[in-house]
Amino acid sequence: MSTPPRIDPEGLRCALFGFYDRDGRDLPWRRESDPYRIWVSEVMLQQTRVETAEPYYRRWMERFPTLDDLAEASRDEVLKVWEGLGYYSRARRIHDGAHMVRERFGGEIPSTAQALRELPGVGEYTAGAVASIAFGEVIPAIDGNARRVLARLFDLADPGLAELRAIMEELIDRERPGDFNQAVMELGATICTPRAPTCAACPLNSVCRARAAGTQLDRPVTKSRGKTPLREFGVAVVLDPESRLLMRRRPEEGLLGGLWEFPNTSIRPGEPSAQAARRAAAEAGAHRLESSRSAAAGPLQPVRHTFSHFRAIYRPHAFNGVPVSLPESCRWIEPPEASGLAMPVAQRKILSNWGWAARKKILA
Repeated sequence: MSTPPRIDPEGLRCALFGFYDRDGRDLPWRRESDPYRIWVSEVMLQQTRVETAEPYYRRWMERFPTLDDLAEASRDEVLKVWEGLGYYSRARRIHDGAHMVRERFGGEIPSTAQALRELPGVGEYTAGAVASIAFGEVIPAIDGNARRVLARLFDLADPGLAELRAIMEELIDRERPGDFNQAVMELGATICTPRAPTCAACPLNSVCRARAAGTQLDRPVTKSRGKTPLREFGVAVVLDPESRLLMRRRPEEGLLGGLWEFPNTSIRPGEPSAQAARRAAAEAGAHRLESSRSAAAGPLQPVRHTFSHFRAIYRPHAFNGVPVSLPESCRWIEPPEASGLAMPVAQRKILSNWGWAARKKILA
């Protein structure tokens, strides 16, 4: 049995910084030392690829260039700017965090990982990333990329967070802790990738124990995911006599919290989708419903969307309805105003399909 390569921390840091300084991607948040901007970027990058997050980051900073701008914005404004990025609880929590920074920390973002953990939605990784990058605290930041790099470097099948943290605490550079954390993550994102690592181009290939053992594709062990369930929803696109649309705001907490949608409900086994849509409309406060070709110029197309834990098919039906006493979460909204609301991607598609169908009817 061959002896695993020896890993010298100083040599590893030198090789890693050579790679990062030469080949690290030029990303907008890497040009910043403002802890607010680094915090926003780290929240956006949770469960999101860099190329997806970058345009949202630019849009966010155009609208909320400072923490005070964010704190003074309404929840609707925040969700609208975030619209399409998904995992909307991240937007709500960073908005709440901006208020907390002003109220509890005098408007200054905390400079230590321990204090950062007090902010809503800031866990160990985000706290370590912001503290090390913005404030130079010598503390690890271990995301999925860093976990994969370390697992391969030390040939670990299923390392726990405590084990990885101990490794990083020994390796991290005391002078450039933020750059070190980013360099490890950059290596995982661009070279030490999950399925096809380019080991020949890796600056650490000579000391990578998994590569020496031929186990790099097996490190770390990936856990199999079960089959993603499918859920179907009947959706009511209701137009009242004044040509207003019935819309509903989702509860603040939970999936898609705080966003606007058309009334919808799960389709029961054997239930026609139109019947489910009628139930949703009635629960939202619309009555005397009539199926309407004039409202939507024919049947609307189903909309499919995949969430992290289930797949959804939304089956919209257009109705004319009479408004009665609405629940607090529901409103009759002019169609142009509806376009400006913060809505989930699938609901935005339903609105777009309805608008296009209605225009076709008018032009016919």
